[in-house]
Amino acid sequence: MNFGKTKLELKVGIFVFIGLTILVVFVLSIGGFRTWSSGYRIELVFNFINGVKIGAPVRFAGVDVGEVEKIDLKFEPDKNHTEVHLKAWISDKVHIPPDSQVLINTLGLLGEKYVEIIPGENYAAALKEGQYLAGIDPIPTHEIFRRVDNIMNNLDTGITRIIDKQGTLGKLLYDDTVYNELEAFVTDVRKNPWKLLVRTREKN
Repeated sequence: MNFGKTKLELKVGIFVFIGLTILVVFVLSIGGFRTWSSGYRIELVFNFINGVKIGAPVRFAGVDVGEVEKIDLKFEPDKNHTEVHLKAWISDKVHIPPDSQVLINTLGLLGEKYVEIIPGENYAAALKEGQYLAGIDPIPTHEIFRRVDNIMNNLDTGITRIIDKQGTLGKLLYDDTVYNELEAFVTDVRKNPWKLLVRTREKN
């Protein structure tokens, strides 16, 4: 029996086992696997989630505390519209008040979408397994552009009215009558400051 060969095979087997164990732990840590973590699941209800995906982080007070596990579309006959239900896993170390605000946020201007929970104050009735929390719908990108376009159009219209000597600001800038009357008033007050006292007494 070749004991040297057996020892070598044993060492190789142990080395391969340790290498595979390290690889598995590394992969699971990168993927956020929660084998050794305990927590609970809640549902976050939105009408629009703006591209949030399964695996998106869930933050509480700006700290990562969980992730989105499942996304379902549910039609509500009573409300006659479709709701988006996000099932989120939350670490059991975190207590979420039912009066908390839930938002869809973005990492950077065009980065990854994630769920942001802004803590409320009613910690005595913190959410438990399977409970719901209504979210605040994000504004769609096209709606943001539409509002910016409206602002720019209104600004262009306002500038045009000023240039055309329309409106109060246009008259103040371009109409000499208002300037002349103001200048005459200031000159008169400088010469006869007692007039201000007389007008004040009349009002009293």
